[in-house]
Amino acid sequence: MGGSADANGAGSVRVPVPPARPFLDTFRGNLKETFFPDDPFRGVVRERGAGRRTVAALRYFFPFLEWAPAYALSTFKSDLIAGITIASLAIPQGISYAKLANLPPVLGLYSSFVPPLVYALMGSSKDLAVGTVAVASLLISSMLGSEVSPTENPVLYLHLAFTATFFAGVFQASLGLLRLGFIVDLLSHATIVGFMAGAATVVCLQQLKGMLGLVHFTTSTDVVSVMESVFSQTHQWRWESVLLGCGFLFFLLVTRFISKRRPKLFWISAAAPLTSVVLGSVLVYLTHAENHGIEVIGYLKKGLNPPSVTSLQFSPPYMMLALKTGIITGVIALAVRLL
Repeated sequence: MGGSADANGAGSVRVPVPPARPFLDTFRGNLKETFFPDDPFRGVVRERGAGRRTVAALRYFFPFLEWAPAYALSTFKSDLIAGITIASLAIPQGISYAKLANLPPVLGLYSSFVPPLVYALMGSSKDLAVGTVAVASLLISSMLGSEVSPTENPVLYLHLAFTATFFAGVFQASLGLLRLGFIVDLLSHATIVGFMAGAATVVCLQQLKGMLGLVHFTTSTDVVSVMESVFSQTHQWRWESVLLGCGFLFFLLVTRFISKRRPKLFWISAAAPLTSVVLGSVLVYLTHAENHGIEVIGYLKKGLNPPSVTSLQFSPPYMMLALKTGIITGVIALAVRLL
């Protein structure tokens, strides 16, 4: 009663088959589901009126227009402390990464504050780390340095670095505009972790040049070549550089250990990088350490650098080298963000 049974006597209800959709509609729906699963413009389309849609579109592309009006001044103190803490680490880190890529130190300073300023206006994630990474610097140094010497032809090397960075930015922006970010998910996590571990080892070995005060150092990145270069120049090791480097390394490790043991003293570890930079600069200035075998950054040109658009190298035979370096660096930089 109240229902009909099928031929087998079961009391199930037959669901009607949906009508066939045109091929173009099905194809369009599949594309939208693949490339626009979150439908980023849904909120824009729902708004009524051209003015509201314009404001919604601006908020989508510039998220600061949404959170800035609601910003509470009560959090300004915490944000200021966090900014100073990150800057104290980002400045020496940016300079180190620039030297790792065989680029002028001033470019490391630009890479420390320009990306965060842009991301503050256009970023949508509060947990994303923005800036240079050691792996990208190492890749640029290795791939470009294999074709162009940064010491024999520094101008061409610098132009190729600008061009590779340009291609990396275009590649990453294209992935975002075309909603192809899911491609990065296809990279094996084990492969990325192994690559990062190997890159970290290479980066640590590269620091032996400055730690030991060596003037001439191998351009190779493999462990055997680096260790051979280190131990073949034992007569050129400078105890001043070793003492200064190991001293500040020990200081950073101790402050980190204290902060882990006593979480309330987290500020000790947070202030350690800035303290190291200040103390190191004072010691170098008072002792004239540059006269005792300790390498210093030297004079940095004041003012803003001229635009590098005119320095891009789009002519053969180096364009393909810059393109290859930029794409690989862009992929690795995106993959590193997933770890």
